[in-house]
Amino acid sequence: MLTAFSKGLSLITVSELGDKTFFIAVILAMRHSRRIVFAGVLAALAAMTIISVLVGQVASLLPAKYVHYGEIILFIGFGIKLLYSASRMPKDACDVEVVQEAAIAVDKAELILSKKQVAATIYIEAFVLTFIAEWGDRTQIATIALSAANNPVGVTIGAIVGHAICSAIAVIGGRMLAGRISERTLTFAGGGLFLLFGVLSLFEKM
Repeated sequence: MLTAFSKGLSLITVSELGDKTFFIAVILAMRHSRRIVFAGVLAALAAMTIISVLVGQVASLLPAKYVHYGEIILFIGFGIKLLYSASRMPKDACDVEVVQEAAIAVDKAELILSKKQVAATIYIEAFVLTFIAEWGDRTQIATIALSAANNPVGVTIGAIVGHAICSAIAVIGGRMLAGRISERTLTFAGGGLFLLFGVLSLFEKM
């Protein structure tokens, strides 16, 4: 369980920093109550984590051999893709496209909501925007793979703690960090972590 917790925590913490959901939390926290935004964002990410773990448990019903090699291929594939993407990014640059996508998503949502927002509407906005942005994200797929081959409780707790750390950073210090986050460095780190998990999985049952 401790191994599963560590994998879930490290994977999410590294992968979510600088992600679209991170910048959604940053922008919302600049406009609304940080506590409400944090609660809505974390609730959405926790819900997505639980869904992903449940899907992973369904996948674990497949023959263990297929699950094992599927996990290896997925992590190594993601690792190579992220390292390649990082190598093509400018040094010390924040991913402007991701920030713009997050800003557009928030602006569209706030046009629909009433101008006089209360705690409930802010919470719902944070929850829905984060949930939609996280759907199909690489961290969701990675969580599915982790839970299929590891202790589901450990993965769930580790991933939620990782999301909580990233969400707290976004709502508390996101405004200060937003222009200083190097997407290239974070992508390199994420790619290296995915590759590491892939290699560890490869040797796990040899």
